[in-house]
Amino acid sequence: MSSTIPFVTGASLPPGFGWKQAVGAIAQGHHRPRAQIADQFLNKGADAFVNRATWIDGFGIGAKSFTVFPGNAEQKRPSVQGAMLVFDDQTGAPLAVVDSGLVTYWKTAADSVYGASLLARPNSKRLLIAGTGIVADSLIDAYSTQFPGLERVMIWGRNIEKSRALASHHTGRAFAVEPVVDLEIAAHEADIISTATMSRQPILKGGWVEPGTHVDLIGAFKSDMREADDTLLRRAQVFVDSFETTLDHIGELLIPLREGTIARADLRGDLYDLTQRRVGRNDRNAITLFKNGGGAHLDLMTAKALFDWCERTGCKLNDTT
Repeated sequence: MSSTIPFVTGASLPPGFGWKQAVGAIAQGHHRPRAQIADQFLNKGADAFVNRATWIDGFGIGAKSFTVFPGNAEQKRPSVQGAMLVFDDQTGAPLAVVDSGLVTYWKTAADSVYGASLLARPNSKRLLIAGTGIVADSLIDAYSTQFPGLERVMIWGRNIEKSRALASHHTGRAFAVEPVVDLEIAAHEADIISTATMSRQPILKGGWVEPGTHVDLIGAFKSDMREADDTLLRRAQVFVDSFETTLDHIGELLIPLREGTIARADLRGDLYDLTQRRVGRNDRNAITLFKNGGGAHLDLMTAKALFDWCERTGCKLNDTT
């Protein structure tokens, strides 16, 4: 075996890899056996160190380690840093190291958009995105790929100038991208609502969401974080990407389950159930809610797709010992 393994970065990824490939990798991955998943979270104040490991039988083994240091933004440093290590399922040999940010970028939006493709009304035309960061930016591209009938994308953020800046970055598209000031009004108008904030208190109220809307919750990833209020959780048909990664440590569901707002039986299924059509939207006028919690199995599906793309297209890979 070689003493070096390839290191895949954004700089080494050739043109052509896009949201169809990323979403397709997650869709195909959920036709495989259920993944084994193990997570470890270490915290010091607002900072976190996360290890997420997975094994998908017949597909691969992966471990992603990354840090989340929110205060880095003030020093103009990345707040999230790490790497994903991919192993061969048959021999145990390491195959590649993939930049954590690259994996997360493609995985996060693809996870949500794949969930929306199985739950949202296919003719959805109005998308509301709450958030103005990198994830929000990627959602515009990802959703427009999966929902070609989009006519309007609304961007809401606590800082209207950031909303305007993000919207202006997407001028010239076939659909309107515009900043909005009032989240309540925009929520009433949306067919799909996607939240990608760092909020610890609910920002989206159930009374604002119209029948038939699909809600995609991304931002909350810690035990004290929520984006949707209790009313919305009670009104909606609730789905998750993975039970293993959303129930025990993410406040979005951990808190309402602990307080009895909802019960475990109210959670209708995960992406494996949705992919195999065991569950899904059962009423055009139902509100569907999908909690994107991420997970190492999704990272592995994405990382392997990135690595396979590099191998197929002959891109130049950096080596690491």
